[in-house]
Amino acid sequence: MNTVAHNALSKVPAVTLMFWIVKIAATTLGETGGDAVSMSMQLGYLVATGVFAVVFLIAVAAQIGAKRYQPWLYWTTIIATTTVGTTLADYADRSLGIGYAGGTTLLFTLLMVSLAVWYRTLGTVSADSVSTPKSEAFYWVTIMFSQTLGTALGDWTASTAGLGYTGGAAVFSVLLALVVVAYYRTSISHTALFWAAFILTRPLGAVVGDFLDKPIDAGGLALSRYTASAVLLLFIAGCLWLFPQKAASKVH
Repeated sequence: MNTVAHNALSKVPAVTLMFWIVKIAATTLGETGGDAVSMSMQLGYLVATGVFAVVFLIAVAAQIGAKRYQPWLYWTTIIATTTVGTTLADYADRSLGIGYAGGTTLLFTLLMVSLAVWYRTLGTVSADSVSTPKSEAFYWVTIMFSQTLGTALGDWTASTAGLGYTGGAAVFSVLLALVVVAYYRTSISHTALFWAAFILTRPLGAVVGDFLDKPIDAGGLALSRYTASAVLLLFIAGCLWLFPQKAASKVH
């Protein structure tokens, strides 16, 4: 057997600046799109969660079944996780009555358990290692929990903490900036920093999405959820078309 290390392609994209731009746009779309179905269409949080859960499961199955990284399929799956995360968090926080703080605590615990089980099973939680059905399953479960947590955390910051949508966006932007500084200036694990940034982009998207579509008297711009979602979807499509993303490389 050849023991010389060789490069293999992961089933997820390389982490570049464009990755984070599209990720933030996708999480914002998740907020406006989720609210469009649950609120504007008046389906309610539970029914909307059921609809998005089906889309999520189909997308994940297609993603795991794919032989290689496919940008359009990957980002469709990301959007599916963020829409189901939006309605699921809203259902838990509002319909079940556990509140934003309770929902945030519960989802943070589930996220940490997911990462711990993933690490214990495969020895790494690096996104670059995602190339087998088992690692992909852990990856997408972890992402789904992080997207749901982000919605609850964003709502808690903007509403319960009283920072409002612009204040919440500023807080999460600063936290993301600190993660970037830590990435370049400290020896903190890049894998840990990746997941910190991945989690923080979700509440940033949540508060930005709410800022776009919530009523003016509630601190928003009162834009149509359908229009905001369509513009975000076109922006994401444009980014993927103009700036093709390559698969991440991993070393065996």
